[in-house]
Amino acid sequence: MVSQRSEPLHRSPKLRPLNRILVNVLLDGLLAAVAAPVARWLAAPQDGLLHPLWFLVGGAVTLVVSGVPFRMPQQYWRFSGISDLISIAGASIASSALFSLILCLFGFPLPSTTFPLIYALVLLVLLGGLRICYRLAYRQALRKAGQHKIVLIGVDTVADLYLRAIERNPAADIRVTGLIALGTNQTGRRIHNVPILGHVEEIEDILARLARAQCLPQSLVITEPTFRGVGLTQVLNAAALHSIAVLRTPALTDLTPAERVELRPIPLEDLLNRPQVPLDKAGMERLIKGRTVLVTGAGGSIGSELVRQIALLAPERLILLDHGEFELWQIETELAHLAPHVTRVGLVADVRDEARIEGIMATYQPALVFHAAALKHVPIVEANPAEGILTNIHGTRVVADAATRHGAQAMVVISTDKAVNPSSLMGAAKRAAEMYCQALDIQARTLGNPKAMRCITVRFGNVLGSTGSVVPLFKRQLERGGPLTVTHPDMRRYFMTVTEAVGLVLQASVRGTNGVCDSSTDALLRDGGIFVLDMGAPVKIVDLAKQMIRLAGLRPKTDVAIQFTGLRPGEKLYEELFHGREAPVPTDNPGLLMATPRVVNLDEVTLAVNQMTSFARKGDVKAALHVLALLVPEFNHNPNGEIRSGPS
Repeated sequence: MVSQRSEPLHRSPKLRPLNRILVNVLLDGLLAAVAAPVARWLAAPQDGLLHPLWFLVGGAVTLVVSGVPFRMPQQYWRFSGISDLISIAGASIASSALFSLILCLFGFPLPSTTFPLIYALVLLVLLGGLRICYRLAYRQALRKAGQHKIVLIGVDTVADLYLRAIERNPAADIRVTGLIALGTNQTGRRIHNVPILGHVEEIEDILARLARAQCLPQSLVITEPTFRGVGLTQVLNAAALHSIAVLRTPALTDLTPAERVELRPIPLEDLLNRPQVPLDKAGMERLIKGRTVLVTGAGGSIGSELVRQIALLAPERLILLDHGEFELWQIETELAHLAPHVTRVGLVADVRDEARIEGIMATYQPALVFHAAALKHVPIVEANPAEGILTNIHGTRVVADAATRHGAQAMVVISTDKAVNPSSLMGAAKRAAEMYCQALDIQARTLGNPKAMRCITVRFGNVLGSTGSVVPLFKRQLERGGPLTVTHPDMRRYFMTVTEAVGLVLQASVRGTNGVCDSSTDALLRDGGIFVLDMGAPVKIVDLAKQMIRLAGLRPKTDVAIQFTGLRPGEKLYEELFHGREAPVPTDNPGLLMATPRVVNLDEVTLAVNQMTSFARKGDVKAALHVLALLVPEFNHNPNGEIRSGPS
């Protein structure tokens, strides 16, 4: 009994499409039955509207038969579009021709010569009109009072697709009340009856006008994936004045299924005005593929991203070296899923341990060494000066010398903008490390030995989200409800994403190892040139804090306070990528610039490094700093975090 009763329940979902098709057939047939006498009356008004029943039935039957090839019974009325209207037009013409032919075959004269045309038009108006009315009524029924009102930024094809997707997803409770264009000459036009309110550059005026009319949306939604940087910042600032959230739709390829629309917060990296730089992927693969590659500091922010990108270039073996066991375990675990085919070796080691590094180089003999290991946190290095000197200067020298002795083709050293006119011990130590690597590279290129190790230095600023950087700190402070702590209202820093930074580091590695005859870039490298990533314009930290608050849907100062804490030891208000006397020189690769800082003879810098290492090991920090100041005369130490003037 139970199974017999449950059987119809299992069948009912299968019967629903059939029921809908039968309803479509019945409604289309009734409309055709009405259309036949109306068309006859329009063609011959003197004959009146009363006709035999067979005339009505003939109109209905011919329409149902003619509609089958055009799939009219399968149409979804609330999604009716141009393709459905084309099918209706085809079925109307076919039905009119068939009905007229039947009348003639059975000896009934046509009311007039224009009857087939009039009948086809009446069918088209009734069949298409009813579908359009149903769709409009359905859309009107969805417009609830509590719907989330949004304005889309970005029109044309992309906005059209999202408008369709939103319409097909009534459960989302979203209503688009306007569009803001990214192109010109579009204001006043409409897409799906939604008005284009103006150009995005007029965003402040548009929102002010909507505010006066009490028609402000609850959210502004970006539909164009490439809209970012300065324009996006302008939108965020204008929206903040009216407490409007700014969201982004996913890329069209992410709409799965197509009618599903999920609005997402604006990622912080979209605020950086960073055009996509084309990378020499083929050159990177030639450099990496089939070779043993060693990455120091493999568990850090830059080192781990280097490992990820290198692993995708098919090295023969990837050596991961880090002083922290947990960080090393994390990147090894990730690499096991990302590139399980790549042979990897995880090594816990300190770059300052000469015997350990010598043994590793002798055992694995890497062709390429990426040196990302360093102490990078300015106040911590200020508090531990001997450790900073031993790690950042001596450690770099240990790795470079061992790599040279064991036949490495190239060593790529990750440097920092804090090495330019340094005010911190960390920056001065990184500049000293740059100088040692410069001297090594000059010697290798001067000797003309193609097997001599190239020592390539790449300098850049902050990366978003790196360990110990301001962005993760702000996120933690936001989670606690604030305040967000900023050292000074005028503090500025250069930012780029870690993925982009590492991609350009690999680009510099390719360019630094593959010389081009008579190239100005190669000439600069022979003279000790350093690659500098094109970081764009510096960003005020307080502006970054405000934008992060806004991206969280909150208001700076009102919902979350910003507190100024003062400069910390070693910090300065601004960072520089180039020394005041060295102009940035473009290279023959986009995204890469060249700095030409002062160089020192290899013997001279080696003596200075030996002295600093000896003093640091003895704990004589004062003597070590004295040698460092002689080696880096532009080192203007700021141990107390004093505010000093900078570039305009």
